Amino acid sequence: MGFKCGIVGLPNVGKSTLFNALTQTAAAEAANYPFCTIEPNVGDVGVPDPRLDTLAEIGKSASAIPTRLTFVDIAGLVRGASKGEGLGNQFLAHIREVDAVAYVLRCFEDPDVAHVEGRIDPLADAETVETELMLADLDSLERRREPLAKRAQVGEKEAKAQLVLIDKALELVRAGKPARFARLSAEEEPGYRALQLLTAKPVVYVCNIDEASAATGNAMSRKVEGRARGEGAGFVVISARIEAEFASLPPEDRDAFLHDLGLAEAGLNRLIREGYRVLGLITYFTVGPKETRAWTVTRGTKAPKAAGTIHTDFEKGFIRVETIAYDDFVALGGELPAKEAGKMRLEGKEYVVKDGDVMHFRFAN
Repeated sequence: MGFKCGIVGLPNVGKSTLFNALTQTAAAEAANYPFCTIEPNVGDVGVPDPRLDTLAEIGKSASAIPTRLTFVDIAGLVRGASKGEGLGNQFLAHIREVDAVAYVLRCFEDPDVAHVEGRIDPLADAETVETELMLADLDSLERRREPLAKRAQVGEKEAKAQLVLIDKALELVRAGKPARFARLSAEEEPGYRALQLLTAKPVVYVCNIDEASAATGNAMSRKVEGRARGEGAGFVVISARIEAEFASLPPEDRDAFLHDLGLAEAGLNRLIREGYRVLGLITYFTVGPKETRAWTVTRGTKAPKAAGTIHTDFEKGFIRVETIAYDDFVALGGELPAKEAGKMRLEGKEYVVKDGDVMHFRFAN
């Protein structure tokens, strides 16, 4: 499991240019007019993690297989999208399928690139996008509430529980607040996610910035950063044009290119890291002569569930897991030296996986 990230925003903010760069494809047509993306484009990329190559080298693995991240580039939303304006409605459904949403906001001035509302204001753009998503959620919730309320009145336990969650969401969106602000107990969270509300998705604000400000940000991106911090949302500054040029370069030239611009790493890495943070994801590894592989799970996942990401039989027949911390595996030079040094632990069903764990599962067929 990696995660699926939907890229949303108004037309002409650089969504498709960014999508092309991040996925290193030309699947999305980037053009200077609204609605150039008429189907959701999907791109799949390996998640960069330097630990993977280090482990593969130590384990003398034939291959190194990263976990995957899927980007979905969704056509530009406009005011009225929730009512079918532009190409809105046919794309709102695609947002329901993703784990997190990247709001791409225009934080650059360019007279040659039109803005659909005739002004450059990233916070206003964010409000427009979120308002349309909230209106769509409001419509969905109100349509579901009446039949649920009737079932709850006759004593259906499941309907009563769902009604409580729907009312929590309705209270927020009616007040102009996204559904992700709901205060939920641990028991309520799975049911709330099952509502598939557009504004319940974790958000990463992506400021598409001019090349000259890519390393430092600018006044517009700092305003967005303030909003993100206030919400506990993700925040990334990216220049879509720089990312596009970076993607076109040979791998051996990329580090020098970033260094010349004062950038420590590619925007993809930063976006993935923020996505992992807002979703509470971590990575564990399996190492062997055939392959070293990265696997993504939610923070707090117990060992049997983590085994199930490899194969459902691993979870069903779970016996125990042999675990070595990444730092110990590297410092001691592999599985056998770590075992001899007493750094390999045998863990059972209650073990909570930690980021970087190198794991070998034992299971019954």
